[in-house]
Amino acid sequence: MFIAYRGWLAGAKGVDVGRLVKFGPSIDFNLGNNYRNSLKPVATKGRIKIGDQCWIEKGAVLWAFNGSIRLGENVFLGPYVTIYGHGGVEIGDRTLVAMHTTILSSNHTVPSRKEKIRLKPDILLPSKIGNDVWIGAHAVILGGVKIGNGCVVGAGSIVTKSIPAYSVAVGAPAKVIRTRIK
Repeated sequence: MFIAYRGWLAGAKGVDVGRLVKFGPSIDFNLGNNYRNSLKPVATKGRIKIGDQCWIEKGAVLWAFNGSIRLGENVFLGPYVTIYGHGGVEIGDRTLVAMHTTILSSNHTVPSRKEKIRLKPDILLPSKIGNDVWIGAHAVILGGVKIGNGCVVGAGSIVTKSIPAYSVAVGAPAKVIRTRIK
């Protein structure tokens, strides 16, 4: 009963929820209708779309910030995963994202010393994660990164550059250490 109610709450907040989605407690959804980038009002609302049979665990944070977040079918987000969709985040089907992982799709502008950082706009950097990917616990995926189908990202890795399909990448910054065997 609580899972159905949590799905109803997500829908009431404007989240597009697929069929048979499981929600843990205390998930924070924000489309960004009140978000301002560089003190300029934004006319459009963000979008969050969750595919069929996804499972989002407790404490996850999905904030579109007037951008978009799209989860394919049968995606698992572990406890306390954070996704910021300023520039757009796409996660493919059957992908596993372990606990405390952060996925970003923007970066801050770094102005001259005479300008205030907080008053500068974000740089929008879409992030895309392919199908059948496993991202280990406490990983960080920075904006503008593409992770190919079938990749494995080791726990604690910081992904700063795109990773080709079927690669295993680890470290900070993450480096490809091998390719999955056919």
